[in-house]
Amino acid sequence: MNIILAFFILAAAGLGGSGAQESPLTTQLQASWNTAVIQSMHQNQGKGQGQNGIKPNTTEIDPQVDAPKVKGIYVTAYSAGGSRMTQLIDLMDTTELNAMVIDIKDDEGYITYKTDNPTLQKLGKPQPFIKDIHQLMKRLEKHDIYPIARVVVFKDTILAKKNPELSFRKGDGTVWTNGGGDSFVNPYSKEVWDYNIEIAKEAAKLGFKEIQFDYVRFPEGFEKRADALKYVKTEQSRVDVVSDFVQYAREELAPLGIRVSVDIFGYAASVPAAEGIGQDFVKISNNVDIISPMVYPSHYTTGWFGAEVPDKAPYQTIKGSMEDTHKKLEELGDNKPIIRPWIQDFTASWLGKGNYIKYGKKQIEEQIRALKDTGVDEYLLWNASNRYTEGVKYK
Repeated sequence: MNIILAFFILAAAGLGGSGAQESPLTTQLQASWNTAVIQSMHQNQGKGQGQNGIKPNTTEIDPQVDAPKVKGIYVTAYSAGGSRMTQLIDLMDTTELNAMVIDIKDDEGYITYKTDNPTLQKLGKPQPFIKDIHQLMKRLEKHDIYPIARVVVFKDTILAKKNPELSFRKGDGTVWTNGGGDSFVNPYSKEVWDYNIEIAKEAAKLGFKEIQFDYVRFPEGFEKRADALKYVKTEQSRVDVVSDFVQYAREELAPLGIRVSVDIFGYAASVPAAEGIGQDFVKISNNVDIISPMVYPSHYTTGWFGAEVPDKAPYQTIKGSMEDTHKKLEELGDNKPIIRPWIQDFTASWLGKGNYIKYGKKQIEEQIRALKDTGVDEYLLWNASNRYTEGVKYK
């Protein structure tokens, strides 16, 4: 679309601060304008590296300017397709919470609903944990719940087993697994990229407003085994390959009016780039609409942010992590993404006696207060079993 033409179309539609309720046509035109500007930016900037090795920004224009300030929860496909969903929707209806992050491709690599897409059937393994995806989307819309599709990218045991050549193989040709029995697929593979983006595009067609990519990295400790495993690679560094995937995904999804978010280790904001797993906090953040650092207090060890036991100091730990996040993203200026961290709504008893406390209303509200005090007004709550604490003030 010609940008000048788009501008006049939008001007004629009356965009730009009238304060009136936007019509569907206005919203569609705004999305067209955003897409046109993004495409023009790419044409003018090309694919070259910018200052500090950061590629041209692709997030200057938000493809979804009318999105709410998200305060959400994690929802497994089992919960989304089962009786637990009634309780979770009631939680949305009776609190300030307004969004759900729902597994569409889960941690094992299962596509969590029935799909007729031949590409997804060939490479993936659809399982109808969500029995009727269309009914689910209607239900979310009825309750004004902002839908976010979680897509686990490079941790994918299903794809690795079906296509070992897309994974990391040991000397005897078998697929490598980590200590938990999980396999990863190769971030250097364009076929892996396109497969995950195809899942994201289908989620967009189903009605999801945002795609949250998780496990956008190589396996933990990969640098120790990189030379021993067999896999296709290029001259690019692991950091550049991972950030290039994020940029590519953003470019593919922006024309659909879909936001892109990425989960990243919370400590990534406090340390240099994790070159072993290919995660650079700033490079990834430069190419998403939302960055979601996982800043669970239980994930930090003694001494972080001055806390002897971080899990026992939720306010102190979250405040320190957000201060580091803001500092880390300063170089992106006005182009930095929305910061929407994952916070803790679970008790980390596995840390052992003296290293954790039971998490409840007070601890969750302390985390939220720390976010507010550091200028962060969006967040997501994680509980793997989707049992969220009652009575919390989410303001």
